[in-house]
Amino acid sequence: MPAPPPASAEFWRDPTLPYAESRRACHSRACYKAHSHPSFSVGAVDQGSSRFTSAGTGSSVIQPGTVVFVPAAHVHACNPLPNLAWSYQMLHLEASWLQALWQESGVPPLQTVQLTQDAGIYARFCQLNAVLFSDASAPEKEIALIAFLGDCASHGQPSLSPSLAPDSRHKLQPLLAHLQHEAGALISLTELAKMANMSRYQLIRAFRQATGLTPHAYQLNQRINQARHHLRAGEPLADIAYRLGFADQGHFQRVFKAHVGVTPGRYKA
Repeated sequence: MPAPPPASAEFWRDPTLPYAESRRACHSRACYKAHSHPSFSVGAVDQGSSRFTSAGTGSSVIQPGTVVFVPAAHVHACNPLPNLAWSYQMLHLEASWLQALWQESGVPPLQTVQLTQDAGIYARFCQLNAVLFSDASAPEKEIALIAFLGDCASHGQPSLSPSLAPDSRHKLQPLLAHLQHEAGALISLTELAKMANMSRYQLIRAFRQATGLTPHAYQLNQRINQARHHLRAGEPLADIAYRLGFADQGHFQRVFKAHVGVTPGRYKA
């Protein structure tokens, strides 16, 4: 009989996003005593089965594809069934950060444990972790976090914003005009939301509806369009990267190729 796959675990942390931490564990047999932590937690079962126990909700066996939302300081435990291994993902969010996010849109925080087997929520959670563990930029990861938490609203999870007004495109016009004029700048999500008088999640949704892009992706696209113009004018790559606010020439080349399909040097030639 072949040996079972070895257990593994990896963690994601980013000092620029200190309010979030994620974990992906594979073929784990580790067991945990009932415990609580000061963070809000979102967990998902990828393979195998486990027994989830929570104060106030009792014990239940949860299957692959199940997503669990656990409020901060809530006692719980989740362990593999006897003599079996399981794979899972676990996201921890600083309670004060999440509280501020909810208050931003006037939505009360989640007070009880919620379990769901909704395939859409599970897929979105996997997509979120894929972004967090990737080499995407910090603004992209921040947007992915806020978008996931807000999008859960349509599946019975706490909403982070009221429904968008039908005139969201009209409300965005002054902001879009400003970004067109300041294409070389990269404005934070928080600042953009203040400028549009929206919550951050409202702004993400409005941008997606109006442009098909997140605010960060829209700004990157604007900068790449500017870069095309400067390259056609024969300007040096290093000067363009500096002018458009990229961290360095390598960062500029990676983003440009992701948008255009060729390197800036090839495009210029």
